[in-house]
Amino acid sequence: MDSHGKNHQKEHKHDDDDVSLKPVTLSKYSKRVELKTLLERSDRGVGLVGKRVVIGGWVKSSRAVKKDSPPPPQPPVASAVTPPSNSSNHQASTTANISCTEMIQSKMNIFRKLFDVLSGGGKTYPIFDKPELAAHKTAKPPEYVIYFMISDGSSVSNLQVVVDSTMSSVPATQLMALGTCIVAEGVLRQPMAASTKYVIELEAEKLLHVGTVDPEKYPLSKKQLPLHILRDFSHFRPRTTTVGSVTRVHSALTLASHTFLQYNGFQYVQVPVITTTGFGEMFRVTTLLDGTNDKEEKKHVREKDGFSIDTVKAAIKEKTKLIDHLKRSDSNREAVVAAVHDLKKTSDLASQLEMKQKPKAATLVKPEKLDFSKDFFGCEAYLTVSGRFHLESYASALGKVYTFGPRFVADKIDNVRHLAEMWNVETEMAFSELDDAMDCADEFFKFLCKYLLENCHEDMKFIAKRVDKTITSRLEATSSNSLLRLSYTEAISVLQKTTTRTFETKPEWGVALTSEHLSYLTDEIYKGPVIIHSYPKAVKPFYIRLNDDKKTVAAFDLVVPKVGVVITGSQNEERFEILDARIREFGFTSEKYEWYLDLRRHGTMKHSGISLKMEHMLLFATGLPDIKDAIPFPRNWGKLNN
Repeated sequence: MDSHGKNHQKEHKHDDDDVSLKPVTLSKYSKRVELKTLLERSDRGVGLVGKRVVIGGWVKSSRAVKKDSPPPPQPPVASAVTPPSNSSNHQASTTANISCTEMIQSKMNIFRKLFDVLSGGGKTYPIFDKPELAAHKTAKPPEYVIYFMISDGSSVSNLQVVVDSTMSSVPATQLMALGTCIVAEGVLRQPMAASTKYVIELEAEKLLHVGTVDPEKYPLSKKQLPLHILRDFSHFRPRTTTVGSVTRVHSALTLASHTFLQYNGFQYVQVPVITTTGFGEMFRVTTLLDGTNDKEEKKHVREKDGFSIDTVKAAIKEKTKLIDHLKRSDSNREAVVAAVHDLKKTSDLASQLEMKQKPKAATLVKPEKLDFSKDFFGCEAYLTVSGRFHLESYASALGKVYTFGPRFVADKIDNVRHLAEMWNVETEMAFSELDDAMDCADEFFKFLCKYLLENCHEDMKFIAKRVDKTITSRLEATSSNSLLRLSYTEAISVLQKTTTRTFETKPEWGVALTSEHLSYLTDEIYKGPVIIHSYPKAVKPFYIRLNDDKKTVAAFDLVVPKVGVVITGSQNEERFEILDARIREFGFTSEKYEWYLDLRRHGTMKHSGISLKMEHMLLFATGLPDIKDAIPFPRNWGKLNN
């Protein structure tokens, strides 16, 4: 290639790299533009001024300015965007039309907003006339210019949207409510006010959709709620900026996990959630606990005037839709009240029917007295605590495999590090030993940290500001340094030598390391993540390979500050006789694990694997203090929402 061609290629590449020259990109499978493509450009969107776009999102905040008189006629297209060179003239003419009273009202609105933010609230204070004053006016209702801050979930950043109140038939007070969904079409322009921190805004020319909310019932409209309160409204909490950012980081971690494993030659395998094998406290899956197998009794019972529970529930849905329609169509109050009263009567009837169909307490059967041969699967079944059992069978054929799915633990524990349902990334590797598994965990963990730093800059910056200021430096240090490895015996020795700390559980060889022990090692002694390996055989599951000393097993934990164990791993027992003996040693029957033992009878090999706890990894990556905020819909002891 000649020098001219090379220079031309370099210039072309430079143009591609200059994001300000790229056109507006529509969201895939939608006719709107995602805010991320507008606001996360290198020029923050200035290069798109004058472009016509459609955006959709939810109102994060709003304010209104009353128009004293109709604006002068605008040119067809040029008025949509004010050129930068003339922005000062336009602003001056606009200011001239604002009355002294209006300026005072606007300033008062700003002071009110400032006071509300400082006091923790989230209200808006539009300058609408009081109803009793408006009633005396004979002229048409006042008109407003409404300024919305809109979020569509694609980015931390919000877009300011300027809307004329006459564009919508929805009353301005309802239009401005927090949580209202708006789809608007308009032209991007630079803000008129020079003091604003935003470099572009959308001047809306039409509203294509308005999804209203009821401010009295919408939980996010009253005030800014702390994370533990938001858990009671898990179907709404992703609309908050913090939970939205955490969710995007969670998504990035999932993608990074698949990327790392696929790149390193692992095959993705789906493993069952319902299983016959496992260990520890497990959730039982059965259809026998209603105390009857009589199919006739399971049919929908006809009660009260021939109504069935299914018919009544269907009626409730229809009547609920009718009430929503009446409210949206501004129907008279009497019609809405009558419809609500009718719905209540139908709901009461449904409750009565459900009570009559519930089995009596005396008919409930204890699990140990159940005949599982008559159960749905014809045997005892549980929700799985680990996918590595089933992964072993595929590793015995494909070499390196992994899976990603929910895991269930029925321990009655309620603390900031425990959930009944958690999601794990699990691997199994044929012809692999303990050191190989530790190498995999080390590289996997550091890859995830580096991936977030390179691909989630805006979200990580926001989370660092809102949740934990040390996040970025912690991830950078972790991604660039080797992880220290020490044996369980060495860890116990370090704990025993400390003279400045008293532990609730005394650190003696043979006891399981508690969260208090692990926190001291990572937070105080080593001040960073460590890998602890070679645990006593009594504190780890039966399937882990017994070491030559006959006292320890080939297991490890990757432990991080403030969180605890993020990755567990082990080399599993491939020797038939030893595994069979270990099963009986733990009090299990060999018959239950026949298929697992079969893998040792036929073509066995050394193998190992790891399991990454996704929610614990997210805690480390974001600094969140409670694991219930690291999963969209938390399930924990004593509580199940949604």
